[in-house]
Amino acid sequence: MSRPQSPEPALNVQGASSIGLGDEDAADGTQHSHRMLSFSDALLSIIATVMILPVTHTDISPEQEFDKSIQKLLATRIAVYLMTFLIVTVAWAAHTRLFQVVGKIDDTLALLNLACMMTITFLPFTFSLMVTFPDVPLGIFLFCMCVIAIGAVQALIMGYAFHFPHLLNPQIQRSAHRALYKRHILRIIFHGPALCFVAAGFSLFFYPASYLLMATVIFLPYVSKAASWCRGRLVGPREPPAHSLEFFTFDLHGPLSKERVEAFSDGVYAIVATLLILDICEDNVPDPKDVREKFSGSLVAALSESGPHFLAYFGSFATVGLLWFAHHSLFLHVRKATQPMGLLNTLSLAFVGGLPLAYQQTSAFARQPHDELERVRVSCAIIFFASIFQFAIWTTALLQEGETLQPSARFGGQEHAFMFAKLALYPCASLLAFASTCILTRFSTAIFHLMQIAVPFAFLLLRLLVRLALAILRALPRLALRPAPTRPAPGGPRDDTCSPLLPAPC
Repeated sequence: MSRPQSPEPALNVQGASSIGLGDEDAADGTQHSHRMLSFSDALLSIIATVMILPVTHTDISPEQEFDKSIQKLLATRIAVYLMTFLIVTVAWAAHTRLFQVVGKIDDTLALLNLACMMTITFLPFTFSLMVTFPDVPLGIFLFCMCVIAIGAVQALIMGYAFHFPHLLNPQIQRSAHRALYKRHILRIIFHGPALCFVAAGFSLFFYPASYLLMATVIFLPYVSKAASWCRGRLVGPREPPAHSLEFFTFDLHGPLSKERVEAFSDGVYAIVATLLILDICEDNVPDPKDVREKFSGSLVAALSESGPHFLAYFGSFATVGLLWFAHHSLFLHVRKATQPMGLLNTLSLAFVGGLPLAYQQTSAFARQPHDELERVRVSCAIIFFASIFQFAIWTTALLQEGETLQPSARFGGQEHAFMFAKLALYPCASLLAFASTCILTRFSTAIFHLMQIAVPFAFLLLRLLVRLALAILRALPRLALRPAPTRPAPGGPRDDTCSPLLPAPC
């Protein structure tokens, strides 16, 4: 695309600057949107994460074996969970980008945002209907209606903000083509709801097509980008409009700010860790009647029966915490999160959200020891995918390291080898545990618990081992190139003051 003569500057991802806001904003009834965005991000991360609860609470009695029917049920529910989790993250990304356009809020805009959040909080209920009654189209229909309602409220927010331009980002306020901005943003807002409207129609007579259309919502930005690239290759770059010298730089499908990605990711990790202890509180607090009748009033004896559950909890929490630690270390070296990195981060978070399911599977070892092999494999698979997508973020960042990474983490940087080892640790450990259970099936539980115990110690030793290995690698060339000391010939004169490498004295 040929560049215009006087392009507009790109929008600040955080919206309007907070400098100079305060008493003047309070006087005209407006406020900055930072606190509302923090509230919205927290709520959306909670909604995305609690989608796993209907999957983790799949009722499998101790008499049931982990046969093909149970595996199919779990696989179906996990697939639907992943799809709905990704759709919620699409709604979060769209909400974040909308408030790159809106710089300030007033009471009406705050209430409209609350209406949007209320609609989003209804999504877990519709998802529960979908996984409980997979053959009944009502759950799919209601889920699609919620997405349509979310899009409608977001369109109302945009319409209200453009009706009162002082609420907009300063760049759009000064633009001579606000109507162009408005039409472009509304068109993007309605892409997802339009697909869900068609999916709601298909749910009434052919619900598999509804799932396919809802999955399209997730990858719509990437499909649009690929279509634009193909169109540019076939017909050439598009020229800017003749009536405008301004270049429209705002793109709702562009990369999110690093800070927003970190905040949403931290929310998911924190909620997953909290869900683990909620399961402990719900399932492992003894009933007073059972304590009196079965354990003669001994609470210690009653709690000792839940020992495997506490072991599974500590191992699962360590896994969540160390995955967060790896994610934190990765984004500590990231300067800019590109669009592919954002997609890979979302996929990683989706499997992180499945870690409560891994906890439920491992805590069932004591109740159903005959199914421990299948449950270990499910847990290893969840941990592997949660960590391998983190490694994929790192690999993708390295492809554009000059734009995305700090100098210390690039190829040859002092932190590069350490980051590579840190992000490869969990994928390698979970894959090794999975492969070991295929060979040593009788020791599958011991292998899994050994992985959970060994990985935290490996993280502690990792930096020391990497630094030691790098020091050895640096020392080897110096040792190989160091010249051997020369010895004088026997009986010859010995001159310690002269050196063959020094020039002859004048």
